[in-house]
Amino acid sequence: MKLKLFFFLSFILFIHTHAQSYIFGKIISESGTEMQDVNVVNIRTDEIVVSNRDGHFMISGRQGDELRFIKAGYERLTKIVSQENTESPMNIRLVRQTIQIPEVEIKQGLTGNLKIDSKLYNKPQKVEKLLKEMDRYISQKSDPRILAARPGEFVQPKGEGFSIGKVKNKWDDVDLMKYIRASLGDDYFTNLKIEKPLIEHFIYYVFAGGFERKKILKYGFCSDADLNRFQRFVLTRISSYRAPQTQR
Repeated sequence: MKLKLFFFLSFILFIHTHAQSYIFGKIISESGTEMQDVNVVNIRTDEIVVSNRDGHFMISGRQGDELRFIKAGYERLTKIVSQENTESPMNIRLVRQTIQIPEVEIKQGLTGNLKIDSKLYNKPQKVEKLLKEMDRYISQKSDPRILAARPGEFVQPKGEGFSIGKVKNKWDDVDLMKYIRASLGDDYFTNLKIEKPLIEHFIYYVFAGGFERKKILKYGFCSDADLNRFQRFVLTRISSYRAPQTQR
């Protein structure tokens, strides 16, 4: 009887330990604003969810799991799930990344003015003589008959003019790929289990899947909303991208 009771209690303990549980929480910014479209990744299960417009999220997990919170323009945050987090909501606060502007060293260089540059760099006397001759030549008035139209020659009327033909895009896919990689950072992709040598290939794969980018390429500008849209689109393509690699 004691042996049966021991096995029964062990079975109950096993079910309780391995039962599927969920982690709930809310993500806000350092100013207290609810944050939408934050990627929440469970490193143990590779599950990825996105916070809603109120900043709330729900992801399967258990005590001891490592959760990562990722959003473009904000510091990545890693959180280990505690016993308290499995019983009450988890509160997450993300902080904006600090953009450091590199120091610019100003050096004396060529100004484009031949007079100034010749003095700065101590040009030889031949240059000074040439400068004087150029000044004398420029100071002479030109004969207006030199620039006058010849008899019967067409003269283009003055005006503001106009452009002919289709205006080219300011960016191409290569420009957009480089901007997205620099903005999101390599950590964003490696957290999604994309190896660094394959990051650019994966971005092109997302493009080929139908990511709308005509306006971005036309104006050469990618907004935060476009980056958020790209991250949402990534979640629809990541499984199919991993599939061939898993089969190999």
